[in-house]
Amino acid sequence: MGSFQTPMGMRSSTLLETSCGYLLQELQMIWNEVGQDQFEREKVLLDLEQECLEVYRKKVDAANTSRARLHQELAEAEAEFTHLLLSLGEPSLPGRPEKMVGTLKEQLDSLTPALREMRLRKKDRVNKFRAVQGQIQKISAEIAGQSEYGDLSSNIVVNENDLSLKKLEEYQTELQTLHNEKNERLMRVEKYIDAVHNLSSILGTEASMVITKVHPSLNELCGLAKNISNNILVKLNSTVESLEEEKQKRLEKLHYLGKALTNLWDLMDTPYKDRQSFSHVTGLLSLSSAEVSDPGSLTLNIIQQAEAEVKRLDHLKASKMKELFFKKQNELKEICNKSHMEIPLQSEIDNLINLINSGEIDHADLLMSLDQQISRAKEEASSRMTIMEKVEKWMLARDEERWLEEYSRDENRYSVSRGAHKNLRRAERARVLVNKIPALVDLLITNTKSWEEERKKTFLYDEVPLLEMLEEYNVLRQEKEEDKQRQREVKKVQSQVVVEQENLFITRPSTSTRRTSSRTLNGGFSNAIPLNRRLSLGLQQLGPNSVNSAPQGISFIKEGKKVHRQKMFARPGLVSHLRDETASVVSTVSGPQSP
Repeated sequence: MGSFQTPMGMRSSTLLETSCGYLLQELQMIWNEVGQDQFEREKVLLDLEQECLEVYRKKVDAANTSRARLHQELAEAEAEFTHLLLSLGEPSLPGRPEKMVGTLKEQLDSLTPALREMRLRKKDRVNKFRAVQGQIQKISAEIAGQSEYGDLSSNIVVNENDLSLKKLEEYQTELQTLHNEKNERLMRVEKYIDAVHNLSSILGTEASMVITKVHPSLNELCGLAKNISNNILVKLNSTVESLEEEKQKRLEKLHYLGKALTNLWDLMDTPYKDRQSFSHVTGLLSLSSAEVSDPGSLTLNIIQQAEAEVKRLDHLKASKMKELFFKKQNELKEICNKSHMEIPLQSEIDNLINLINSGEIDHADLLMSLDQQISRAKEEASSRMTIMEKVEKWMLARDEERWLEEYSRDENRYSVSRGAHKNLRRAERARVLVNKIPALVDLLITNTKSWEEERKKTFLYDEVPLLEMLEEYNVLRQEKEEDKQRQREVKKVQSQVVVEQENLFITRPSTSTRRTSSRTLNGGFSNAIPLNRRLSLGLQQLGPNSVNSAPQGISFIKEGKKVHRQKMFARPGLVSHLRDETASVVSTVSGPQSP
């Protein structure tokens, strides 16, 4: 109370000094002058005191209200600050005192800057969350195919109770994942679009129309963000697959047409320059669908042109069927002639020609039949190749054998002339080859029998059974050997007769008799004397430098005589003629000796 009264006393002491005190004094003077009673005076003073109390009470209430508001503002600021710290995920704010000191206004003023900083941080964090969530919603909408429905950022709701950096990182991670998925989808879409462009260029179609048909946003001319939804990816995949199927169908069609063109060209011997106009079609025969990449290589126009060309060649083939038939027939004959096989009968060929003229036979079937015959002929020629090679060697050996016989009959074979040494070397080689003939013939017989057993048919050589030819050759060779043996015997008899006649000629002293004998001998041994002359002539031609080789030359002469006799005795009646001649010579020589 003392503390309260002291200010009141001070106020009352100074009241007179104020306008209130002056007014109260003036009021007392008025009451004194009027004669106002004391009761009225006290009542007025009491009213004045009550009115002053009311004024003071209002001022105190206002002060209490202001204090309470400051307490509330301070509490709310502290709560908001604490909430901001929790929502932002930060333990404290640097620079803020841990304990609040001073008056309420001082405490509030010290907290206000930190609170303002936290609010700014919250606002910045909320903007970051809104931006990240907006991008997440936008990319999610693009992936879902809703990018054309406008901006969805107005629908973003940020949870302000959790604005921590950890939550922001989670959103950023989600956003990065969506970015990766979007990029992957964009790459897939671009890959599909490139595939559509490539396939369309190959097939000759308009790529922009195909892409726009899938979705307008995929066409860059539309200026829209590309739709990368699952539905669009599925449509793009199905579009590419359909284009691949169309590419495969067209390639198969061109393969068929290319093979048909090649077959028709080969059948009709089409010139190379005429084939060049469709080289782009035949060039596809060895390529698979994945290897075809040239623009415009599978257009419908190319297929139509190839179909028209095949149709034209089919008509041309029908008109040239007879020519093709003769070509195939000549090919078959050439194969048969080359391998010395049996050639089809002319009557069968005439029947086929009649069928071609009448149109009663299918051209394709006829060509297929001829191709099959040619294939069988080639296969049989291949199986005969080993035997035919040996037959050729045998024929060559027989030619050399005949040449050697003719060479042996040549009286001037040992003369010193141009080419004589070459003939001598050839004769040596020919004798070696002729000596191999029996073994070669035996091997041929064995191989031929094996071939015939395997094929169940006769091995013909120029329509003659090869085994009969070989057996006949063996028989002739055996007869030739027997003729040689007989020639040796005849020569031996001739030599004996010549020796006897020469002895008789030497022992006769009479000149007339000698002359008669000489004339008789010259006439009777006209076949023997030239032989001795040839022998002496051959030795003279060899010269003095060939003394060492004389025995070899004599052996050549003997073999030449042997072959010559073989040829001579090969003629009919020659052996009997020589026998008669020998008998006449003997009778002539012995005639004058008889009494």
